Amino acid sequence: MTTSRRNLLAGSATMATGALVGCALPAGAARSPQTPFDVAQPTIPIVGSDQVFPVRRIYCIGRNYAAHAREMGSDPTREPPFFFQKPSDAIQVVMPGKVADHPYPTLTRNYHYEVELVVALAKGGRDIKPEDALSYVYGYSLGLDMTRRDLQREMGDQKKPWEIGKSFDHSAPIGPIHPVAQVGHFADGAIWLKVNGTTKQDATLKHMIWSVAEQISRLSQANELMAGDIIYAGTPENVGPVVRGDLIEIHIDRLPNLSVRIV
Repeated sequence: MTTSRRNLLAGSATMATGALVGCALPAGAARSPQTPFDVAQPTIPIVGSDQVFPVRRIYCIGRNYAAHAREMGSDPTREPPFFFQKPSDAIQVVMPGKVADHPYPTLTRNYHYEVELVVALAKGGRDIKPEDALSYVYGYSLGLDMTRRDLQREMGDQKKPWEIGKSFDHSAPIGPIHPVAQVGHFADGAIWLKVNGTTKQDATLKHMIWSVAEQISRLSQANELMAGDIIYAGTPENVGPVVRGDLIEIHIDRLPNLSVRIV
């Protein structure tokens, strides 16, 4: 064998050995999967902490106040709870004491506000009993379920899914999460919304048809809930439209008010 041929074979063997060594992993170790790009994790600030709450899923309950159910053409005495979802990156964090710019979305001419209590879960499970459900709650906030009402109604009239009316960019403004240890649980207390200083929605949390515990329990029958899930707990009656320039202020007793301006 020629010297050049012998050197070529030796070099190839060395490269192969090096490749094997480079690929070796300790027993039981797993290589982290590589992705072609990074995807941001939606998070919400936690009051009194430098940590943030990671959002896994956003669930919303529909027609959970009797008067609102009636104004939407439903009979609250016969309707079981139903839920829909928004994408987790629909979150728009709104800090207390500031007025956040909220963009008027595309495709709609009838853009509606809905003020809601928001429930953040610290752990998950299936078939959670109502009497155990509150132990799954990490904390609470308040938020807006913004809705392209004309698109929602149009899809409903056609018997088509109406995510386009509910599940779009910035459709879930929300304030920081207040841990249960700081604020307790919410079964009563005023909930209201003002537009340009005029009260539009005004009720109390005890008017909810399904309590927070019942919502968690019923939702866990349909989906396995997980830590990081949040639930928008329904809105009172008198939802209505806003236009560019309008200032929305929302309130729930024991939580700081939030404000957004439609731009």
